[in-house]
Amino acid sequence: MKLRNLILAAAAVALPAAVQAQPVSGVYLGAGVGINQMLDYSIKGTNSKYTSDLGYVGLGSIGYGYGNGLRVELEGDYRFGKGKISPAVPGGSGNGQQYGAFLNALYDFNGVSPSVVPYLGAGVGYQWARLKGTRTSTTSDGYVAVQAIGGAAFPIASGPGLAVTAEARFTSALGDVSFKSGGVTTKVAAAQNISGLVGLRYAFGAPAAAPAPAPAPAPMATPAPAPARSFLVFFDWDKADLTARAKQIIGEAADTSKKVATTSIDVAGHADKSGTAPYNKALSLRRAQAVAAELVRLGVKEKDIVITAFGDTKPLVPTAAGVREPQNRRVEIVLK
Repeated sequence: MKLRNLILAAAAVALPAAVQAQPVSGVYLGAGVGINQMLDYSIKGTNSKYTSDLGYVGLGSIGYGYGNGLRVELEGDYRFGKGKISPAVPGGSGNGQQYGAFLNALYDFNGVSPSVVPYLGAGVGYQWARLKGTRTSTTSDGYVAVQAIGGAAFPIASGPGLAVTAEARFTSALGDVSFKSGGVTTKVAAAQNISGLVGLRYAFGAPAAAPAPAPAPAPMATPAPAPARSFLVFFDWDKADLTARAKQIIGEAADTSKKVATTSIDVAGHADKSGTAPYNKALSLRRAQAVAAELVRLGVKEKDIVITAFGDTKPLVPTAAGVREPQNRRVEIVLK
């Protein structure tokens, strides 16, 4: 399959709709293909150099994500490009190959975009190079190499944990690369490459994309508050006369009793502790009777009214004996 077709096939998986990006957590697998440019190799001790045409690169990896953006992975890579040695020498045309493994550390910038996760990384590895001409073929000693990685992941809807990746890489040997052939050692300047890849990554155990939230239900009309069914009428000290404010409250109670289902009306009289218990009980009764009479005058049926006198036995505000407390000089109207 041609390189162009490989790249197009890998990129085509990006067509499904993008989904919300999730941090990689746990084991994942990755693979990628793309174009690769081997930079010119200078052959030590000569005025020659190896020049490569544009070639291709393929790689596979297994890694682990920690759920906080950090990932580590072990990668195997292969690079290929046709080239030639110039000035021209017999058998100086052929191809160059590089292959080996890298240990990479990467960091995903989650939260930058809901559907794209940029990432950066670096790796160190062990590589071999192979030069194959029309007359010769030689493989280098192994050498240590490093690489820098920059890319982005695009989660897709084909399945949870699946993402398309697009990235650029730069690899370089740490020092010269040695080739041995026929008892002769030849060194070339540090092998370097610039690569562009597209690929796929699958994270195991990734949560399924959350379904779209259901539309919020239309707010229900707030019911009107129920009308008050209890009323307090207050009196001056040692009085059972109705003040203007007292008559207003009794009027509200009478009106409410006609609007709600009322079977009876309790009218309970109270007094403070400023007098004796018998006196206070009689005073609370007079107060209750005054309120009941006003209710009847306002149209409430007398048979529906129940009068009770508690004297000073149920204070609204507890006090010592002999204390004049306005809150305790009251009549409670309760609609039932």
